[in-house]
Amino acid sequence: MSDKSKQTIKVSTEPYKGVRDFYPEDMLVQNYIFDTWKKVSHDFNYEEYNASPLEPVELYRNKTSEEIVNEQTFAFTDRGGREVVLRPEMTPTLARMVAGRRKSLKFPLRWFSIPNVFRYEKPQRGRKREHYQYNCDLMGIGGIEAEVECISIIYAIMKSFGAKDEDFLIKVNDRVLLNEKFGSKELIRLLDRKNKMSSEEFQTEWKKISGKDFDPNIEPNENLKNLIQKLNEKGISNVEFEPTITRGFDYYTGIVFEVFDTHKDNNRSLFGGGRYDNLLEMFGVEPVPTVGFAMGDITLRDFLETHNLPLGKK
Repeated sequence: MSDKSKQTIKVSTEPYKGVRDFYPEDMLVQNYIFDTWKKVSHDFNYEEYNASPLEPVELYRNKTSEEIVNEQTFAFTDRGGREVVLRPEMTPTLARMVAGRRKSLKFPLRWFSIPNVFRYEKPQRGRKREHYQYNCDLMGIGGIEAEVECISIIYAIMKSFGAKDEDFLIKVNDRVLLNEKFGSKELIRLLDRKNKMSSEEFQTEWKKISGKDFDPNIEPNENLKNLIQKLNEKGISNVEFEPTITRGFDYYTGIVFEVFDTHKDNNRSLFGGGRYDNLLEMFGVEPVPTVGFAMGDITLRDFLETHNLPLGKK
C-alpha cells in the first residue's frame, strides 16, 4: 500500500457495535445509578468485591445457560492455548472466588459488585453487548429469610430511585415446584422462552416434548406462600406468584423472582434472581446456600426514563 493510500484511510469514530461511550454528561447519570446501588447495599451491610472480566470457559459450561455459552459469549483461545471468555455474568465468578477461600470465610457473606459483563447478542432496546450489572448475593442462609432479605433490597433500591409500588411488580416462583410439576429440564427451558414465542408455537413445542397441552393452572407451594406473607408483613405488597417464571440459568435450585415494569410503554422484565445452593460443588468444595440477583444499568435507565424519574441526585 502506498503512503498516499494510507493517508486516505479514516478510522471510524463510532464505538464497537453494541457498546457505549460515556461522555461526562453520561457519567453523571452512571455515577448516580452506581452511587444509589452502593448506598442501599451499605445500608443492608453488604461488602463490595470485584474480579477480572476474563474467565476460563469451563467456568460456564454445564452450570449456566447453554444458549449463553454456545451463542452469546465473546470467546477466544489465548496465546497459551487456553479457552477464555469475557464474563457474560458474575455469579460463576463469585462462586469461584468463594470456593477458593471456602474454609477461611466467615458466613453468612453479604457481598455486592458492579461489574461490566459481555454478551454477543443483537443490540436492541434494553440490551447491548456490554453493560454494567449490580450483583447482590447472600451466602450461608438456607431459610426463607434470605429470599426475604434480597427482595427487600430490591424493593429498597427501586424506592430509592423514586419508583412507586404501582410502577413495578415482583413475580416469584419456585424451581422445586416446577421440577415436581414437570420433571423435565427441557420443559422448564421451554417455559423460560414462553413470552418470546407465539402461543401456538409454545403449545406445539410443549406438546412435542411432553405429549400433552400446557396446563397453566399451578398453585403456589407453602414455601412461596410463606415468602409472600413475610414480604407483605414488611410492607412489600407488589409481589405475586407467577407459575411461568423460571429464570434461564440451570444453577437455580429454589425460589426464583423477576421484577417487571408495569408501564404500558415498557411492560417487560427488568431483572431477577433466585436461590442457587449447589454451584460451589463444581469446585469440589462443600456447597453454601445462596440467594442472589442482578440488575442491569441499561434496563434500569429505561425504567427511570419511562416513568420520568430523576437521572441524577435531587
